[in-house]
Amino acid sequence: MAARQVRNGGGKAFQQVAEALRTRMVDGTYQLGAELPAQGRLAREFGVSRDTVQRVVRELGNEGWIESRQGSPARVVKVQRVQSTTAKASRSRQVMMVGPLISEAFEQSEVSLDVFTFTSESLDTHIRLQAERIRAGAIAPGSITVRLLLPDPGLDLPYPVIRQDKEDPRLRERLRAITDRHTESLRTALRDLRAERFVPSVDVQIRHVRLVPTFKLYVINRTEVLHALYEVIERPIILDTGEEIDALDVLGLGAMLTHHIEDTDPNAPGSVFVQGMRSWFESVWNLLAE
Repeated sequence: MAARQVRNGGGKAFQQVAEALRTRMVDGTYQLGAELPAQGRLAREFGVSRDTVQRVVRELGNEGWIESRQGSPARVVKVQRVQSTTAKASRSRQVMMVGPLISEAFEQSEVSLDVFTFTSESLDTHIRLQAERIRAGAIAPGSITVRLLLPDPGLDLPYPVIRQDKEDPRLRERLRAITDRHTESLRTALRDLRAERFVPSVDVQIRHVRLVPTFKLYVINRTEVLHALYEVIERPIILDTGEEIDALDVLGLGAMLTHHIEDTDPNAPGSVFVQGMRSWFESVWNLLAE
């Protein structure tokens, strides 16, 4: 996979390299158990310093994507597969990753995603993967509708925070920057599909609500739901300056979600859950979100 060149140093280069490597682990370029290329090779490929690559490797290790030992190449220990081999009827209420279901959703003629999430990072990663499939001619949806519900940027969130100083604003500022970057990225990816006439109809709407996200929710094509509670974790976070700090954060990218599917029986447990989450989203979107 060719990488666009990024400038040496700085937070932007760090984020771009980290996002590119995460995407490669999501789309199968780097599979479970695979070794990452040598840091020198990655530095040359992306046009960044070895120090930037080292920071990225530490960050991906902190996030649980890779395992790195002194003197040995970093090895992938977590992936999000985009292929799905499990029949829909047999997987309701199973724990699943979001990638396979979004992949299936985009194979339909009409795509609908209603998403409530802490940041837009995971959704952006999967949207861009589907955009690549569309451009390659592998799939050809006729319409895509995405409604993204995010916490109000002015909300005083309980996480992420620095453990030793919870009033320190740096992690909240970092969170806003990540959310803004990925929100604009997914909006651009989808609108470009319409502008370039790959998809005839694209509607992307983003609203904010003064609610602290305690769970992540995907309503997919109105008939399937992925739902997961955010688990608060302790982990190191690397700031754009290179400083590594101890933080309280939530497990987001790569988290496992419970899958529910609407059945022909409206009283079946899966149907009740899907209907309830669909109604919840509509009520918040229409009455609370701005």
